[in-house]
Amino acid sequence: MGSAAELAAAALVMMGFPALMLAALVPSEYAFAAAAAVTYLADHYLHRKGSYLINRLSKVRAGLSIRFLIRQLLLILLLARLSHANDLIFYGAVACFIAFYGLQAPHGALVTLIRNRRKMPVATRNVDLKSRIRIPDAPPRGLLHRSAEKILHLDLFAMVGILVSAVVGPAVAGFVGIGLTVGLGCLYVLVLVPYVRGRKIPPKADDVLAAVDDWLAGYKPETVLYFSGSKDSAYQVNMWLETMEQLETRPLIILRERAILNNLAPTTVPVICVPGGVHLMNLDLSTVRVALYAANVGKNIHLLRVPTMKHVFVGHGDSDKLASVNPYSKVYDEVWTAGRAGRDRYAIADVGVRDDDIVEVGRPQLAPIQSWQGVPEGRIATVLYAPTWEGWDGNPGNTSIVLAGENILNKLVQADPPVRVLYKPHPFTGTVSKEAGAAHRRITALVEQAAAERAADSRFTADATAQAEAQAELDRIEARLAELAAVGGDKGDEAEASRDGVVDPEKHEEIARLRAEWNDAYWRSFPSYEHRVITGAEPRLYDCFNVSDAMVSDISSVVSDFIASGKPYAVTDSADLGVEEFKRQNTAVRAATILSNSAAELGGLLNAVRDPSNDPLAEDRGELKRYLLGPDEPKSIDQFNTAVADLGLKAEARNVGQESRLGAGDADTAELTNAVPGQRGASAGETDGVTAG
Repeated sequence: MGSAAELAAAALVMMGFPALMLAALVPSEYAFAAAAAVTYLADHYLHRKGSYLINRLSKVRAGLSIRFLIRQLLLILLLARLSHANDLIFYGAVACFIAFYGLQAPHGALVTLIRNRRKMPVATRNVDLKSRIRIPDAPPRGLLHRSAEKILHLDLFAMVGILVSAVVGPAVAGFVGIGLTVGLGCLYVLVLVPYVRGRKIPPKADDVLAAVDDWLAGYKPETVLYFSGSKDSAYQVNMWLETMEQLETRPLIILRERAILNNLAPTTVPVICVPGGVHLMNLDLSTVRVALYAANVGKNIHLLRVPTMKHVFVGHGDSDKLASVNPYSKVYDEVWTAGRAGRDRYAIADVGVRDDDIVEVGRPQLAPIQSWQGVPEGRIATVLYAPTWEGWDGNPGNTSIVLAGENILNKLVQADPPVRVLYKPHPFTGTVSKEAGAAHRRITALVEQAAAERAADSRFTADATAQAEAQAELDRIEARLAELAAVGGDKGDEAEASRDGVVDPEKHEEIARLRAEWNDAYWRSFPSYEHRVITGAEPRLYDCFNVSDAMVSDISSVVSDFIASGKPYAVTDSADLGVEEFKRQNTAVRAATILSNSAAELGGLLNAVRDPSNDPLAEDRGELKRYLLGPDEPKSIDQFNTAVADLGLKAEARNVGQESRLGAGDADTAELTNAVPGQRGASAGETDGVTAG
């Protein structure tokens, strides 16, 4: 619902209006002015913070324009109660607020029209549109950003002027304020007008699509990563960006939602965002031979319909969750898994995916994960607690955070010999379950309290000079990153971003190097014994893997990925299946310490960390790593490139075979082939029965 400050501001807004009415009825000019100031400031604070509570106020018929209108009506009531009902200032105030309210319609219409006309049918990154079509600069940010709030706040001039006139006497102050409010409102509307026509708006959709097709014809993409999802799922495509950059074929990323494009991590790979299904179907992707899909979603059908390319499900993680054996996967030509375990999962699930269609390619994303060499000399062991989120179905086995989280953390922070705890929850934690959200907050408080107690413990000492130097380095790196981000400035809108959004490779490499340096400095900027809650994008999960000596987690791809490190790990059986059944159902836990919800078994994990030579599961982890993730050699990226090349040859062979049949003049075959939807085989209204929404 928002922070305590946001709740307080919302309460002040809601209580301020009854106070305004009371002050108008009494009447008291000074009380009215004070209450009005409170409502203005609290309202502005909520908008500046982008508070969720703003939307809640709208739901209870207390929207932005209503709040301003009520305040203006109460000012008129105050004038009437002060016996100004027959004065010219009273009629001026009434006329002012009616005219000012009337300005809201053309202002809102112009803002909406500008935004709609500047929306691109296809938004891009790393695609050269500038040389192909004219895309004008976006309107100044100040005109459109929080535009409704800005024009409504112009009533301040009239409010202040009228109140001054009511208190002091002369009406001139009121009429000056009225003139400023109405005049500036009209000026705001007039300034918007040029941006709805002429050379201030981008080209029409047909021209933009033609320019994109022209670029595609020159670039000739061969491998596409296709993704659709909510804004919170951008991480699922971001994890594939580095792999796409290392492909030996010409890569392209196709997104379906603008929210995903806005949350896409920097990349040198060309990106095309096509929200409209018909526009996607009419893009010239005739050179593409392999399409990779990171998620099973309904919009995949818009590309799956194209027979000239081979379609592959690569997913966004490799785990024993049911999503890893989704029956939908059988629509693809192939399913690529990390290792033998993925192949076996589909065989056991019996969901229609043929064994011949499964290819083991390893996990290229795991290259940054370092192998374990034991706890470094002079540092206490670090244990990462990285629970997954609660999921949609309410299954108690999804996450340990509700039933076991606090037990796990209590045992870790009280361990003897001591260990350091890193708590990194899943970003979706608490989005479905209130209990999970509450448990997360309790765990966060527990870790922070333990960190404070350890900081006051004389047994733990730190090198303050080294920490200060690391912090200074962090500041330097962050300043440089901010400087690089500011080069060229933020793009005004998606049209401008599409025109100018071509990544400078040198700048991209420098940012990657700086982020690696930032990560190193971050871990040195606080004591190596300090417990930490880590949320947000940085440091990344794999960075946490590399500084940890063990991990506690749940059934998710996090466990499969951590196995690449060879470090000891524990998984919680939150559903109380029992150790043997839990291992039977979940391959990734066969080399794990299995925890009950009491976390009583956690000592076994800590013993393995403290004495690697007496680790009973070390050999099992090595075997399981090969089973889940494939062999270390050849490297996963090499396996992946080989799989792309092999499938590309299959697609090319299929296309050549189709052309041969057509060339032979076989009328029946030609008729059958033409019935299959091709890349441009259907117009906007003839999509072979496929809904193009």
